[in-house]
Amino acid sequence: MANANVRVRFCPSPTGNPHVGLVRTALFNWAFARHHGGTLVFRIEDTDAARDSEESYQQLLDSMRWLGFDWDEGPEIGGPHAPYRQSQRMDIYKDVAQKLLEGGYAYRCYCTAEELDERREAARAAGRPSGYDGKCRVVTPEQQTAYEAEGRASIVRFRMPDEAITFTDIVRGELTFTPENVPDYGIVRANGAPLYTLVNPVDDALMEITHVLRGEDLLSSTPRQIALYKALIELGVAKSVPEFGHLPYVMGEGNKKLSKRDPQASLNLYRERGFLPAGLLNYLSLLGWSLSADQDIFSMEEMVAAFDIKDVNANPARFDLKKAEAINADHIRRLDVKAFAEACEPWLQAPHAPWAPEAFDRAAWEAIAPHAQTRLTVLSDITANVDFLFLDEPAEDEASWAKAMKEGSDALLRTARAKLADLEGAAWNADAIKAAVVAAGEEHGLKLGKAQAPVRVAVTGRTVGLPLFESLEILGRERTLARVDAALAKLTA
Repeated sequence: MANANVRVRFCPSPTGNPHVGLVRTALFNWAFARHHGGTLVFRIEDTDAARDSEESYQQLLDSMRWLGFDWDEGPEIGGPHAPYRQSQRMDIYKDVAQKLLEGGYAYRCYCTAEELDERREAARAAGRPSGYDGKCRVVTPEQQTAYEAEGRASIVRFRMPDEAITFTDIVRGELTFTPENVPDYGIVRANGAPLYTLVNPVDDALMEITHVLRGEDLLSSTPRQIALYKALIELGVAKSVPEFGHLPYVMGEGNKKLSKRDPQASLNLYRERGFLPAGLLNYLSLLGWSLSADQDIFSMEEMVAAFDIKDVNANPARFDLKKAEAINADHIRRLDVKAFAEACEPWLQAPHAPWAPEAFDRAAWEAIAPHAQTRLTVLSDITANVDFLFLDEPAEDEASWAKAMKEGSDALLRTARAKLADLEGAAWNADAIKAAVVAAGEEHGLKLGKAQAPVRVAVTGRTVGLPLFESLEILGRERTLARVDAALAKLTA
């Protein structure tokens, strides 16, 4: 049932290339918001000055646009809870941290890093939980004065309640965390900079987020955030605790979580290879969710209509590049020919195309496009498939030449050339070209597959490619004969 009150957020950090796991999270949030007619808040978590960059921020915006995600509040749009970049909200976090301190929900911790490490090691040796032990929970004014006289810096820690925290995860069901496993945690650094543990839930509270859909790796922080939400409600900062749903890990090779270092993880890789946004998103949606048991290929409109976060599977999902490519190929075939031709254009121009700009023949491209559309896995494949049309000479591929040009290939090519030369004007068409090659093969005791291989390599430079006879029709009689002549010269040199 649609719920226009649904408010979800997508809040990436602008640090490097977007990760496909991040895109999957954005997709599920976007689909959930659109399914319910709710609001998608796009928020930028850029409080880490050492790692965040303006270039990555612009890349995030560009990636969202390329994927086709629209947002209702956020950068370039604004909204009632602006600004939507955390680096511009520091005064808000400072004010909330002060309220937490004054209300007794947080306290200053003067423990040094060395002291913390020493106590953690002792706890591990004794078989106890090694989280923060609460030493600074009660610091007298005299102790505070002494610590500061020593020159000790302090961080701000949130005071966790001394009881178990239970909540219902939309994806995983009811979960309980006991106090010993969720110790007090830092929310403000010693230099006064707010930590993710504070800014993320504060923003969710102030922006009235109703559902937090995020990766499984953040599950352990959820009880901390729930406790903080309750404190914020008591302080009048928050209105309610959102519902949480933790999405399954995306796994790479060796049953390990797909990390930013994995080549398959970068969104830019798929964009550069020529994945369609619809194809990539269709595949990513299958990493934890499905439209139905017998339908893997669907549009984003179909996904939005059917999406229910409760249908997400909690088990880890393996990233399968071959399946991603197969689904993308299906989406390429779903395009109408004009849209396909337009989508391929970037790979038919510099810097992808190895031919001069003036060599590109639009009429030839439009003629070959329908034959190319059924052959591609990704759009970048188009360059090698049609280069024979726009290069002065076919691309040299010695492996293809060695495979196709066997003993007797020169005799076959001479026969084929003679028969092809007889085709003039309207007679130069795919059916007649095929008949000529078939006839040449028969004269040499060869079936079509064996007969056409030397012709294909002579004209296109490769053993595999688009339908040969349609390709030769589009290439034209004179250029075809000239390439056969060049191949014969090479064979007999």
